[in-house]
Amino acid sequence: MDKAKRKVLINEYRLSFPPMGIFSIRNKLTEKRLIGQSANLNGALNRHRLELRLGTHRNPALMSDWHLLGEAEFSFEILEQIKCRVEPDFDYSAELDRCMAVWRVRVPVGSPTSYL
Repeated sequence: MDKAKRKVLINEYRLSFPPMGIFSIRNKLTEKRLIGQSANLNGALNRHRLELRLGTHRNPALMSDWHLLGEAEFSFEILEQIKCRVEPDFDYSAELDRCMAVWRVRVPVGSPTSYL
């Protein structure tokens, strides 16, 4: 690939709307989930996966199940993705918080189906 084409692709990537929304790390056997939100879904899922593989994840219950069951028993899922809006002053942070509140009702903290 020539330098000019590479430069154009890099610039397009920088200007693109990042995938943001709600994600889940789900234990396939118990159906327990860690629900989270991020302005960069791909980065958040990659970080969680890396921390689990390295044994440094900050959620001890999830880390314990990961060690016990292995990576194959977990799925990393995007539950809801926020779409790009045309309004220049749209508050994506508030929208993330609103979506997270909806998912917290579905999977309440402290419930048998939650890692928090």
